[in-house]
Amino acid sequence: QVQLVESGGGSVQAGGSLRLSCVASSRSCMGWFRQAPGKEREGVAAITTGGVGVFYADSVKGRFTMSRDNSKNTLYLQMNALKPEDTAMYYCAARLSGCLPRWYARFSPESTDFDTWGQGTQVTVSS
Repeated sequence: QVQLVESGGGSVQAGGSLRLSCVASSRSCMGWFRQAPGKEREGVAAITTGGVGVFYADSVKGRFTMSRDNSKNTLYLQMNALKPEDTAMYYCAARLSGCLPRWYARFSPESTDFDTWGQGTQVTVSS
């Protein structure tokens, strides 16, 4: 069973930055999702096992950067130019069978595409 532990959430003003981290007990295709109250869980970004392929939702392109350090089994989500609409619980997730090829055309993952989830870390952006 893959273990995922997120950290780095917090409160920030609009325009600010935060960096989320996720320590994973194994290497695989990894993703970040978020869920705001009353809304469906949304895929934010994903990265291939080796870190070469990185995918982003249109809503965060140009503002968020996902990376990984496999020597530390750690994933990162650098979030810049944060907006109030980025407020959500952010989850790290693992997909053991590899990232989906269709994401190279358009990144629109389903929650069911991922096998294991962390507990989440809260991000709150105030205006």
